[in-house]
Amino acid sequence: MTDATGAVFVDLDRTLIRSASGPVLQAAMVAEGVLPAGRKLPGERYLYGFYNSFGETVPFMALARAAARLMRGRSADAVRRAGAASVEQLIDLVQPWAIDCLAAHRADGRTLVLATTSPHDLIDPLGRELGFDDVIATRYQEIDGNYTGRLVGRFIWGIGKRDSARQWATERGIDPADCHAYSDSFFDVPLLSAVGHAHPLNADPRLAAVSVARRWPLEHWDRPPGVPSVVGLEPYHLLRPFIRPEAFPYARFTVNGIEHVPAEGPVILASNHRSYFDVAALALVAARLGRPVRFMGKQELFDAPVVGQLSRALGGIPVDRGSGSGDPMSRATAALRAGEVVIVLPQGTIPRGEAFFDPVLHGKTGAARLAAETGAPVIPIGVWGSEKVWPRASKVPNVANLQHPPRVTITIGPPVTLGRDDAVADTAHLMDAIVGLLPDEARTPHDPTDEELAATRPSA
Repeated sequence: MTDATGAVFVDLDRTLIRSASGPVLQAAMVAEGVLPAGRKLPGERYLYGFYNSFGETVPFMALARAAARLMRGRSADAVRRAGAASVEQLIDLVQPWAIDCLAAHRADGRTLVLATTSPHDLIDPLGRELGFDDVIATRYQEIDGNYTGRLVGRFIWGIGKRDSARQWATERGIDPADCHAYSDSFFDVPLLSAVGHAHPLNADPRLAAVSVARRWPLEHWDRPPGVPSVVGLEPYHLLRPFIRPEAFPYARFTVNGIEHVPAEGPVILASNHRSYFDVAALALVAARLGRPVRFMGKQELFDAPVVGQLSRALGGIPVDRGSGSGDPMSRATAALRAGEVVIVLPQGTIPRGEAFFDPVLHGKTGAARLAAETGAPVIPIGVWGSEKVWPRASKVPNVANLQHPPRVTITIGPPVTLGRDDAVADTAHLMDAIVGLLPDEARTPHDPTDEELAATRPSA
């Protein structure tokens, strides 16, 4: 018996990892001398390419079933060494949002079980490394250290995977109704149907059809929850060609320092905030990066018709400053741990009145805390001139200024060196770095006129 509140059964290929594990495992077995070098199936490259795009097929799984006979007489210890050697490469294939999702299940007291057709001796090291509590996988019979060509128990596929998961749960006193199952494959419909919570994930076309009929939500671990995708393209990719300076003829742009933003891995982009038009300025930066960008924005933006829906589809993170909720920080942390880019405006809102002209910028500690939590580099961005296009006192930008449009300058600096142990001090250092990217006039004390002060206040 167990006190766990349920179990989570997770498929491997195209679910936990983004592609087939076969090429990695095969290379490891060649390196260990289990398989001869250069031995490949006819058309293997195309076979795996089809699998990665469309999922499992009966012929493909028949080959997997026949693999047991091909392993007859081979050293089980060598296979286990190959499994251990493949862990690092397989971890590189793990879907970016998988670990965060599984950590949430563990936090809720559920047992994590990797359930895969792959041979147990090859995949058990990966399961242990990723923190799974157990592994349900196809087992090869072993006598005197060598495989016999036979299986021990079931072939873990289709009904065999379902029955093995049921048996596993029964032996531990876990009710299948309390369990979750994640899979990409139509052939895992028996398992998905046997648990209380089915999660079709990166579903192949047939599983997607079944899911729609059964009203199972289609999920993905390659992007944040709620972000749609069409043939692997997010709304970001579809909008990117249209986010160009020419789309804003009432402004001129200068963008410097884009090379400071890493091409991959987690990144925090921290910008000052002078105008509603900062959204357009930062969108130009995001478009030039060529990788999806998540941003933290006020709840009001996400509540607005059309714009709110688009913001959510882009993976935006709403912040309700009055609620005191820690959810926005948790979501931003998850995005960074998944290797994504997150845009933060430390000032939180556009300064009003005399604060707008203060040479010293003041910020909240969110960006510094995210950096300390995730280790992500913090890249400062200085935006200047956006208030000339859309002052806070106006409900809309000045789109009629086509003959002499204002110049908006966006300067991206190198990563800021932070101590990561004092969020207040790190925030002050970050804001100083942003000020250093602004023109000299930003650092010069200024006595604003009544007209200038009025432009910094919201319109009635």
